[in-house]
Amino acid sequence: MLPLERMQTLLSNLDKINDFIGRSVSWLALCMVLMTTLVVILRYGFNLGWIAMQESINYMHSLLFLLGIAYTLQHDAHVRVDIFYRKYSPKTKAIINILGTLFFLFPVALFIAWISWEYVASSWEFHESSPETGGLAGVFLIKSLLLILPFLLFLQGIAELLRNILQLHSSSFDNQHSSIT
Repeated sequence: MLPLERMQTLLSNLDKINDFIGRSVSWLALCMVLMTTLVVILRYGFNLGWIAMQESINYMHSLLFLLGIAYTLQHDAHVRVDIFYRKYSPKTKAIINILGTLFFLFPVALFIAWISWEYVASSWEFHESSPETGGLAGVFLIKSLLLILPFLLFLQGIAELLRNILQLHSSSFDNQHSSIT
């Protein structure tokens, strides 16, 4: 097992990676709103439109959600039905989070990577681009996000494991320390 200081350093570095990615792609939400507004103004105000401009909104949407999912996990912003969870002690929550990461998050991330591999590889083989005339090239690049998503989730899963192991260690240290005094 890693020493506590190394675990904290690794946790900090993993959090920095997903935090940077999440904050970076969050700007795409604003870009999507601006681009959608521009598409509507151009189409209905000037009778102009470009498929590539419309598809760029879909590309930004894909980037935002597929790259931002690990950031959302990091900040515990996923939907959680916590009727019982919120009442538990930090130690019990840490145990539940460790089990959830090991038995749900990691298997789901690996499953997504496994089922996406052939789909993404096929897209790369043909350098898939938009089927629309004037559409964006690089559909294969956007489909590659299906492999980056589980990678980022896996990294954040490691961070969550470390965070909860440190929480357990902190809880046991607090319990030992309080019984001494």
